[in-house]
Amino acid sequence: MDNGRGDDVIVVGSGVVGLTTAVALAERGRRVRVWTREPGELTTSAVAGALWWPYRIRPKARAGEWALQSLSVYEQLAARPEETGVRVVEGVQGETRLDELEPWAARVPGLRAATAEEYAGTGLWARLPLIDMPVHLRWLRERFLKAGGVIEIRTVTDLAEVEAPVVVNCTGLGAHSLVPDAVVRPVRGQLVIVENPGIRTWLVSTDPDAGTTTYVFPHPDRLVLGGTTDEDDWSLTPDPVAAGAIVERCAALRPEIAGARVLGHRVGLRPVRDTVRLEREVLPDGRVLVHHYGHGGAGVTVAWGCAREAAGLALGEEPAAVHP
Repeated sequence: MDNGRGDDVIVVGSGVVGLTTAVALAERGRRVRVWTREPGELTTSAVAGALWWPYRIRPKARAGEWALQSLSVYEQLAARPEETGVRVVEGVQGETRLDELEPWAARVPGLRAATAEEYAGTGLWARLPLIDMPVHLRWLRERFLKAGGVIEIRTVTDLAEVEAPVVVNCTGLGAHSLVPDAVVRPVRGQLVIVENPGIRTWLVSTDPDAGTTTYVFPHPDRLVLGGTTDEDDWSLTPDPVAAGAIVERCAALRPEIAGARVLGHRVGLRPVRDTVRLEREVLPDGRVLVHHYGHGGAGVTVAWGCAREAAGLALGEEPAAVHP
């Protein structure tokens, strides 16, 4: 695209969606700057449990396509886990059956019913990408910079002040007040980080009666234990009562966790929306604004597929058809 005002693109936001979108644009030869009020390691993405799985994200058909594109990328990145933070790990998705899943499930490697030895209830065994987000965000940043991108610490209070021919709004929950878009709202997630006593498989277990989702995500040096789904809760302060309940639920599933030393507590606010907003808008002065937010807890899962589509919209391309 050449609108006579150069190839400059500004991406607002440096979470996983923002950085991946910036990479997609920079590697297509655009001059890209990322404006962010905080470094990537302080964003919600840095707190994500980051297991690949299309979780509570709509529209379902498009989300499935985005997720599968991302799966292919993560499988390649898993060849260099120390550099990229991506590993392919086996585990169980509890309270889930094959016939409940969307068409994307046919592509998932190793997906099968879990045995009674693997999980006490109904569940699926799978080999999925598990991403160490602090490492992955650093890798994304370095890939972006190597592609010629620039990152600037700037707080945006009005999208109209972002002067570039193309602006991509990847502000996540920030879009609630910045757009403003009252439809995007927080679903608070709290995590407990503990030493890894030797657990190598991940586990997600849902208790519909209690309304809780419990998960154990193993990394070589630690376990990420979760979690909570506190709707419309804006608090970033860890709740010690909730933390204790998380450890107790995880230890009930994996008893060796009971004695693991606590290393830290994390809280993130998932930017949940009824549907992801990924659309192109031409402003009155001819500039292009692409909105790209509202991925909830599935931002990592769909990041690469979404980023490619957002880059196409930014450059004036028609989005690819979604297969039924």
